[in-house]
Amino acid sequence: MNFKHAAGYAVLVAASCLAGAAAAADAIRIGEINSYKAQAAFLEPYKKGMELALEQVNAGGGLLGRKVELLTRDDNANPGDAVRVAEELVSREKADVLMGTFLSNTGLAVTDFARQKKFFFLAAEPLSDKIVWQNGNRYTFRLRPSTYMQVAMLVPEAVKLKKKRWALVYPNYEYGQSSVATFKKLMKQQQPDVEFVEEQAPALGKIDAGAVTQALADAKPDAIFNVLFAADLAKFVREGSTRGLFKDRAVVSLLSGEPEYLDPLKDEAPAGWIVTGYPWQSIQTPEHKAFFDAYQKKYGTYPRLGSVVGYSAVMSMAAGIRKAGSTDSEKLADAFKGLPVDTPFGNITYRAQDHQSTMGAYVGTLAVKGGKGVMENPTYKDGAKFLPPDAEVKTLRAAE
Repeated sequence: MNFKHAAGYAVLVAASCLAGAAAAADAIRIGEINSYKAQAAFLEPYKKGMELALEQVNAGGGLLGRKVELLTRDDNANPGDAVRVAEELVSREKADVLMGTFLSNTGLAVTDFARQKKFFFLAAEPLSDKIVWQNGNRYTFRLRPSTYMQVAMLVPEAVKLKKKRWALVYPNYEYGQSSVATFKKLMKQQQPDVEFVEEQAPALGKIDAGAVTQALADAKPDAIFNVLFAADLAKFVREGSTRGLFKDRAVVSLLSGEPEYLDPLKDEAPAGWIVTGYPWQSIQTPEHKAFFDAYQKKYGTYPRLGSVVGYSAVMSMAAGIRKAGSTDSEKLADAFKGLPVDTPFGNITYRAQDHQSTMGAYVGTLAVKGGKGVMENPTYKDGAKFLPPDAEVKTLRAAE
């Protein structure tokens, strides 16, 4: 190659690199923050769900004529780290929007960051009611049904049991505290003679299952309301089963029908518990079948609830950006009010009054079949039907 050709080749290479850099810079960047290491059981499927949705969005031409990129960061399940990573994504990585978080405390931290920076944030997974009520702000919206919504779905089942003496067990942070507060409030409204005879609130991830189980047994409750999840749940189930805590005693349990937490128990799954969860084997709707088939084809396994949440979060962001015609936070905040989105659970809407989506959840009873835990007789509960009246929401929600 002579000098002239070499120079020409160098110019072409440089031009190609510049074009590639420009194309990358032109991509819409979703900055995603989550507790990937700390909550891998949920968040590995969640990431797969996001990637499937991203693939479908880009295959359809992207958004606003641009490809879409995911920039994922781990927050170490720590609110301070979540804010630091959010700042890094916005300032250094030039993310157009923020999305994600798992734990309620990290979700609340990024909610406050969004308020201060006036930057759009879609809270995908954290369940704290404060995200859309007491700490709610113009720039924050939430996908999953909140603690209030899921507890409200379970309370009618708890009332049907006609049990008077209840014990409560929950992780001692925002999610657990607010779940139990809502359960007490709604149960008192619907069953005035109810009594709460014992509460156990171990630190998240640090349960002494033997001591907790013994304390609950000593209180001799008629029924138990459980809000533990992940490794804490598995330890509690195993210890409680060994000590006979659940024998002839009703248990109503938040999240325990989610495959992420049910599958590891295998045939130790606590049969008879009334739970919220994701009975993927039983859902026959066209929306879910299309999602299920695409997910299984891509990954060779069945989706978990995290998969549905990750997929729906990206599809929500895509719908909002299309409606806004922009990634500008102000325009997105307007566009998300009343935004309809198609998800594997059907169509949902982001409510204008509090920015909560109407995504629902399944309620059913646990059983053991084929050596593993499953949800029997599941019923989908539309999230829109399990929220307080608008007048009450108005008093709960801080002014924007």
